[in-house]
Amino acid sequence: MSPSPLGPCEIYYPYSDGQPLADNDWQFTAILAAVDTLRVHFAERPDVYVFGDMFIYYVEGDPERSVAPDVCVSFGVPNHKRMVYKLWEEGKAPDFVIEVASPRTWRDDVGRKRTLYERLGVTEYWRFDPRGEFFQPALQGLSLDDGRYRPIAERVRDGRREIPSAVLGLTLRAEKELVRFHDLDRGVDIATHQEAASRLRHLEERLRALGVEPD
Repeated sequence: MSPSPLGPCEIYYPYSDGQPLADNDWQFTAILAAVDTLRVHFAERPDVYVFGDMFIYYVEGDPERSVAPDVCVSFGVPNHKRMVYKLWEEGKAPDFVIEVASPRTWRDDVGRKRTLYERLGVTEYWRFDPRGEFFQPALQGLSLDDGRYRPIAERVRDGRREIPSAVLGLTLRAEKELVRFHDLDRGVDIATHQEAASRLRHLEERLRALGVEPD
């Protein structure tokens, strides 16, 4: 079935610019792991939408005014699939954004995108450099304070540097090429998809060793 033609007053908002999701394996791995981990964490919240590398259009009627953050979380927004995110339809900007640095993007991350997210009212803006080439420290969190971004103070827990996210209710830390999310209420790191799958396989092996065939 071919798509319906646009009406005379309809404006087309593209959902792709033909560019790849990521510039390299480090950026790709960090983006996918963060999106997947946060989707699992908020899976039972129908009012929390987690997404990544999707065009956000922030001026109605102007499809040139867009940005595609690497990782986003919006609270108070229905959790359903979208082609694009339009601020005038959703009623708000995302509350939380992570940009993962690459040789091509890191300058925008510290310049143009910081200014834009500040203006759009993104409550927390985070930057992560999985290879430690462009940002020191590799993970940095900023929070809106009276319309301007201020650094979120880090702390040390169990000898590890971490930064609290008031928006997510989690703490974040850089671990090798990933951003790890820690649930303080449960006292555990939120498992990545790979870790969860590995634990499931281990449990199945233990059950079989006991003579129980897992469903």
